[in-house]
Amino acid sequence: MLTYGLYLGIASIILSVANYSFGNIYKPHWVISVLRFVLMIAFIVLGLKALKQQNNGFLRLGEAIKLGVGIALLSGIIGAIYFIVFSTYIEPNFTVNMSEFQEQMMYEKFPDMDEALIEQQVEMSKKFMTPGIMAGMTIIGGVIFGLIISLIAGLIMKKEETQF
Repeated sequence: MLTYGLYLGIASIILSVANYSFGNIYKPHWVISVLRFVLMIAFIVLGLKALKQQNNGFLRLGEAIKLGVGIALLSGIIGAIYFIVFSTYIEPNFTVNMSEFQEQMMYEKFPDMDEALIEQQVEMSKKFMTPGIMAGMTIIGGVIFGLIISLIAGLIMKKEETQF
């Protein structure tokens, strides 16, 4: 769990740094999102394969879920710490700029929407734009995806000892 969670966390940070260096921090390219998801699947499956090999070819669904969620949780914590450092020291105006970007996107997507309603939604979203809340959402989202991935992979890879 620690090994693959650490690897996934480091890989996520590398993707975030690459995204930042390309200048797409407010609207990441879809390839970054796909790569992040593929990496999560890969590291969870690799972790499950290692556990199954360690258990002489046997893997219970509960073990798979526990390991997959653990990998995702550790990776999410590492990613959240990176995000807090990023938004506090590297790009201290991140949350302000993100709010302005979202407001601009709302005006572009909904040109006929009442301006007061857009302002109200922007103000509401600002409450969730603190580094702490965004880091928490990163962890929770990662754990939910980790649960889904480990459930599916666990169902595919499970092999339990039969007792007679």
